[in-house]
Amino acid sequence: MEMENGNMAELSRWKKAHDLFKKYDGNPILSPTDWPYPANAVFNPASAKLNTETLLLVRVEDMRGFSHLTVARSPNGLTDWHIDPEPTLEADQSSCEEKWGLEDPRIVWLEEQKQFAVTYVSFSEGGPVVSLAITKNFRTFARLGTLLPPEDKDACLFPRRFNGRFALIHRPIVRGEAHIWLSFSPDLKHWGDHQLLIRTRAAYWDCHRVGLACQPIETPQGWLVFYHGVRSTTAGQIYRVGLTLLDLNAPWKLLRRSDEWVLGPAAYYEQIGDVGGVVFPTGAVVHNETNQLYLYYGAADTTVAVAITNLDDCIDYIMSCPEADE
Repeated sequence: MEMENGNMAELSRWKKAHDLFKKYDGNPILSPTDWPYPANAVFNPASAKLNTETLLLVRVEDMRGFSHLTVARSPNGLTDWHIDPEPTLEADQSSCEEKWGLEDPRIVWLEEQKQFAVTYVSFSEGGPVVSLAITKNFRTFARLGTLLPPEDKDACLFPRRFNGRFALIHRPIVRGEAHIWLSFSPDLKHWGDHQLLIRTRAAYWDCHRVGLACQPIETPQGWLVFYHGVRSTTAGQIYRVGLTLLDLNAPWKLLRRSDEWVLGPAAYYEQIGDVGGVVFPTGAVVHNETNQLYLYYGAADTTVAVAITNLDDCIDYIMSCPEADE
């Protein structure tokens, strides 16, 4: 009977995972054809609430294969997008750090500093590196430069300090392995106390590579952290999305982790594009009035799409997942 109850609980959790997100019927919400200037692909957007609008900072790939970042704004986060008529944040060609473009931003509001922090990937001569810029209005930016050596990607700051230190989630390549790490800094310049946070799992859907998805989301139960996981198959790589819960005051403590993915490529716009079989979230917005969470993602490395869930359902699901054993 105990084993039967355990199987029923597992089946119930699998159903929760399968039903957790609803993909918006109007997907993709942004495509290259929407852009006010030529673009090969628009994808992997960071997101933020700015006044009454939803703001996306979208990765735009040009016809050379280089990327920059452009702002799109919407009153409801789904439709009526107003796109900046030209690139919002471009690579500084005089910088070795940004030689081949900017990619995959994440945004958090730093309440202590009263400004937004934008982490993004710069393509330097030495490989991809994590860079940081700060802004109050997404029109002017102060670049603070690289944070850690290459190769490093999929990074975001936490919106507040822990024991006086800033915390950064990121994905370096260490000894050829692609796990998610956590690092700390007193001043956003000097980083240390590097700790492995989320590992790949042999034979699972996230066995070959993992990386941060959107910015960490603070809840009373802990930090909700979505991440992408990659599995290599004979038909190519598949990018899916999992969910973890970190301790609220000690984010280096992994409390729970989903065994199954909660979002994966199935729709035509996730299968057909520059890179099929990809859902790659980089931004989320919580609408407090409805308790809905909008998860913004790049679909097939070509367009922007959104999936919607109820925040309470997310918490209920992750609390039903096994306690972390690492």
